[in-house]
Amino acid sequence: MKISVSMLSSYLFCPRKLFLQRVLALEEPPKESIVLGYLRHEIYDFINQQEEKIVTSIKDKTQYNDLIAIYKGFYSRILREKIIKNKSRIKEVNLDIVDVFKRTWPLILGEAETRAKNIFDFIQKYNLYGNELWERLTPKIISEQRVESDEMQLRGIIDRIEVYENGYVPIELKTGKMPKEGIWPGHRIQIIAYAMLLEERFKTQVKEGFVNYLDAKETRHIVINPFMKEEIANLVKEIKELLKNQEPPGYCENKNKCTTCGLKETCYNEAEVSTLLSELQ
Repeated sequence: MKISVSMLSSYLFCPRKLFLQRVLALEEPPKESIVLGYLRHEIYDFINQQEEKIVTSIKDKTQYNDLIAIYKGFYSRILREKIIKNKSRIKEVNLDIVDVFKRTWPLILGEAETRAKNIFDFIQKYNLYGNELWERLTPKIISEQRVESDEMQLRGIIDRIEVYENGYVPIELKTGKMPKEGIWPGHRIQIIAYAMLLEERFKTQVKEGFVNYLDAKETRHIVINPFMKEEIANLVKEIKELLKNQEPPGYCENKNKCTTCGLKETCYNEAEVSTLLSELQ
């Protein structure tokens, strides 16, 4: 069984919670952040599918403001459609669909501006349009790329990849609080794992990656080195051992992590956990 890259991050955050979810099959009640994250991923996936159509439709010299208008109009329509599609999920966590649009739109607008600027700069440099523009565009931006490896026993979905003539750069898009310095450990581990998966798939060295903290509008850089790969391999082994074991890990030492955890009531109820464990026999 392949381990998902998100499980590496979850394991670093709290091995006990991962055990409750994956071994005892406990489901955390829907949370606002999870629903909004799911919505964002679905939107970005559709954006990725339609990117070629937008780029090849650019047939003559286009001003930057015109490009922004094209992307904004297209992305606004996508956002409205996906919100309507997921309105039952949204209502389940007591969110209003209009409020969801207002909260999500700045992130989607940022994506529109990133892609429009990428296209505009390339047109200015090479004066290409239509199909030729798409074929030669560098970097191409790919969202929601699925990658997996039998050798590493890993699988995952990369938020964004920038594709250059000489390589690939993985980028994770994260909402929520950003650390004062560097990258949160779970986010760091995800970027390293995605770099390894890209290296194997495309047979090329991936030297760096980025985490884009969307709410803070700041991007943090990480250099990939060979020592990190051993770290990933060890984590995969530890998680596989955890999933085979019927003995739950100890409680999380950082009680701040428990504050918003939807499984904390069961987690600290030793009698309930023992009953669930006995049902595995």
